[in-house]
Amino acid sequence: MVPAAAAAACGGGPPPQVPLPSEVPATSPYGTAGELVSALARGGVPCAVTLSNTRQDGSSDADCTAVIDGVSFENAISAFGPSVTREEIGTSVDHRRGQGQTLVAAGNWYVHVRDPAFAPQVAKALDAVVLPGIGIAAPSRSLPAIPAAPRFDSVQHLAEALDGTVGCTDRQDSGAGQVTCRTGAKIGRTPNCAVLQLHADDTARDKAIRSEISHPGAPASLVTAGNWTVNLCDYSLADQVARALGGAVVAYDGN
Repeated sequence: MVPAAAAAACGGGPPPQVPLPSEVPATSPYGTAGELVSALARGGVPCAVTLSNTRQDGSSDADCTAVIDGVSFENAISAFGPSVTREEIGTSVDHRRGQGQTLVAAGNWYVHVRDPAFAPQVAKALDAVVLPGIGIAAPSRSLPAIPAAPRFDSVQHLAEALDGTVGCTDRQDSGAGQVTCRTGAKIGRTPNCAVLQLHADDTARDKAIRSEISHPGAPASLVTAGNWTVNLCDYSLADQVARALGGAVVAYDGN
């Protein structure tokens, strides 16, 4: 996610750069995605990493899933290396906010908090500021009929059921009824991530699902029933998982 590359214009050169908003702190004690994940945990917002990447210029990214009050939400962390200017970061921030994304920012990084309701808590944990999205919000999307059962008494039992279907290895229990694991290898696919979550009730479940299918440009594929969701990074597994676990598929193409 190099800001300058994303900002290329059609007519021969990049558009004018946009400064970061003045309220964004100029410095931060955290300079990498890994440091930000650790700081979130210390600040009471533990975030289980599902994907991470470090680039040659010292920039780093991480996608992670946090849980607050039984509701899970996704965060996309972007931390930029010393060669990336504050103006380049500002241009990227401006572009993302124009797409309706809510960001938390300070120093040389920002976090896209996919459920804006939790942005203040993320900002407090990281000593940063909230930059609300300024684009047109995505419409609230309807959900398919979701079976009332099966229900699981623990996320570990849900993980075992998934493992019996497409695999659920390298499990990491982040607490609060959530497990991340790797799927696909059991049936000969390239391993990919999945986030398994138990929910307090149907309302919490539906709120979590709608959070995952409300972000333009960010496709999602979930299987759900009763009190659980399985958020799959390999979308092609959804129908097979739904048949095996007795769930419904909720798919969103990002448009």
